[in-house]
Amino acid sequence: MGSVQIVTTILAFAITAVAVWLAVRAVMKMVAVIRLGQPDPTRFGDKGTRTKTMLAETAGHTRMLRWSVVGAAHWFVMVGFIVLSLLVLEAYFEVVSPTGGLPLVGNWAIYGLVTEWLAILGLVSILVLIAIRLRNRPTRPGGKSRFTGSTMWQGYFVEGIILAVLIMGFVIRGFKVATDHFEYPVWAAPLSHAVGGVLPNWEAGVSIAALIKIAISMTWLIVIALNVTMGVAWHRFLAFFNIFFKRDPGANVSGLGALRPMTSQGKPLDFEEADPEKDQFGVAQVEQFTWKGLLDFSTCTECGRCQSQCPAWNTGKPLSPKLLVLSLRDHAYAKAPYLLAGGGKDLTGEEKATAAQLAHMDVLALAEAEKPLIGTAEEGGVIDPDVLWSCTTCGACVEQCPVDIEHVDHIVDMRRYQVLIESSFPSEAGVMLRNLENKGNPWGAPQNTREDWTKGLDFEVPRVGEVDDFEYLFWVGCAGAFEDRAKKTTRAVATLLNEAGVKFAILGEGETCSGDPARRIGNEFVFQMLAQQNVETLNEAFEGREKSKRKIVATCPHCFNTLGNEYGQLGGEFEVVHHTQLLAHLVATGKLTPVQPVDGGVTYHDPCYLGRHNRVFAPPREVLGSAISGELTEMPRNSERSFCCGAGGARMWMEEKIGKRINVDRVEEAMSTGAKTVAVGCPFCSTMLNDGVNGKGAGEQVEVVDVASVLLRSVKPDAPGGTDTERLPVAG
Repeated sequence: MGSVQIVTTILAFAITAVAVWLAVRAVMKMVAVIRLGQPDPTRFGDKGTRTKTMLAETAGHTRMLRWSVVGAAHWFVMVGFIVLSLLVLEAYFEVVSPTGGLPLVGNWAIYGLVTEWLAILGLVSILVLIAIRLRNRPTRPGGKSRFTGSTMWQGYFVEGIILAVLIMGFVIRGFKVATDHFEYPVWAAPLSHAVGGVLPNWEAGVSIAALIKIAISMTWLIVIALNVTMGVAWHRFLAFFNIFFKRDPGANVSGLGALRPMTSQGKPLDFEEADPEKDQFGVAQVEQFTWKGLLDFSTCTECGRCQSQCPAWNTGKPLSPKLLVLSLRDHAYAKAPYLLAGGGKDLTGEEKATAAQLAHMDVLALAEAEKPLIGTAEEGGVIDPDVLWSCTTCGACVEQCPVDIEHVDHIVDMRRYQVLIESSFPSEAGVMLRNLENKGNPWGAPQNTREDWTKGLDFEVPRVGEVDDFEYLFWVGCAGAFEDRAKKTTRAVATLLNEAGVKFAILGEGETCSGDPARRIGNEFVFQMLAQQNVETLNEAFEGREKSKRKIVATCPHCFNTLGNEYGQLGGEFEVVHHTQLLAHLVATGKLTPVQPVDGGVTYHDPCYLGRHNRVFAPPREVLGSAISGELTEMPRNSERSFCCGAGGARMWMEEKIGKRINVDRVEEAMSTGAKTVAVGCPFCSTMLNDGVNGKGAGEQVEVVDVASVLLRSVKPDAPGGTDTERLPVAG
């Protein structure tokens, strides 16, 4: 070992020792912060599925590749980071000796080939990612960037480090080529040989280059260890755990569909026995999120995919799912010293720490602890109320997140506390909640008018109790029973079911609101009151039937989602289908036959709670494909990336006062296709898009109708009025 190697060895191992010590300290801090969260025992079941899902999403990049170029580039960088870590390890042998290398595999040509090409592709890929970040920098002219609000220096730092490490790898190999110490032939390592062709025959160059490579790598480790909130770096380690522990590892997208039940100390809250002084009602302090919530916040990569798809952000509202998560993350880690030292408020608001403990606490952490979780800028709040109430719970953020953060669950948990304990929510929603409690529907319509939609039909609509022989219980829903336009859709569906010979029955006055708007605004108490009543009614209606024969068809995706995904939490097990699924089946089996194609161009708007939340994309398109002439015209944002109408999350009953109206943005997109008919599969979407069309003064040119109405016009061109089909043009 020469003098150069002695120096490089000492320096390499010294900086490594410092980096490793700091990294261990940082990991211990992160684990301590995450463990401050509330228990969540549901995250540990079905380890086999969790492991397979985690490997598929990480090794297979199944979610990242939805953005093909970025996904492919990120895959090569990720694999390069893992595999080429062996080359960093190899550098420790090279600082000791210019001829050093990894034991066992270091002389294998196949090892040289694999690492060479991973380094080449990694080099190209990181340059692509740097270019994408630069092209989408927040300061660029025109349009909002998905990186707005991200800590840009951290992104550039991480990408720059990767680039430098890859370059130094080729420099090391190049010096080995130049000094005739390289193990691999030209065919296995072409770029290394090319670099070696321009480097001098300098043996010390190998050890010095190896030291530089180690120093760069350890500098990266030191920087991230000193910045535990640096998600753009830490996600490389945390993503595996966050994906493994996601809510539903067997689902296409975890965190959509059903909401996470309201819990206290890891157990579902029973409102009959719950005590606000002993049980947690929603989230009022950051430490009241579950440990998985705190892991979510720590894992955020700041990539901004959620932000780029969020309807609130895209229409000028203050909500960005990314910035909300980052605010909660930064608050949690800033408050952590206070919490870890024994501080915190109990459920009555009393301080847990003694005066002696508080006297020795970090003043910055104490100041952070005084911030309300929800509050205006003047109040020093972590999350502004306008941010919290801008969410439509459309799920676009959850759909796009590459590390499976469950934004909607966290937002609703914060809403729950605001509604149930603080009684703080947009005033106009109060009318809706009172109507749900007193009338059983958000419009406050009399219960005895629930069956008025049946008047004028040329067939009898059977009621549960009057007939026992029915295949489907037709869940009409509040909109379908009381809202004029939705009633036309209800009539169209009933007419089509009757035409197809499907035996169905309705609950009539026995039906009440599914509870969706109450649950999504955060009023879990009203939701459970309504849901338990409905579960009892439905269980009685299906008494004696096995689950596979307890079939419900619903026209409202919100009811469809609630009955099918959430009533199971309260003892209601049913097979629930959306009306477009049933209609598609009836057309496919020849029980409904379109005879007159609808003309004029048709586009389809995917409802969030039908599409993203429940993955029902094909059936509505199949129905429309059978009923229209020509091809369905898709909007630029469709299927998984469909843009919200603005009504979800109980926003249907809250005025949109900030920024551009979401429904107007969607209507403009629909109109840009040139289609004369906008087909929908949700009564909320129908109302919002109709309002948007009328607001644009295009009511005479563009018609918004349900898929069922389009099909009915094609199946029965001479159907009587009142089914919302009068203005649909037909071919010929």
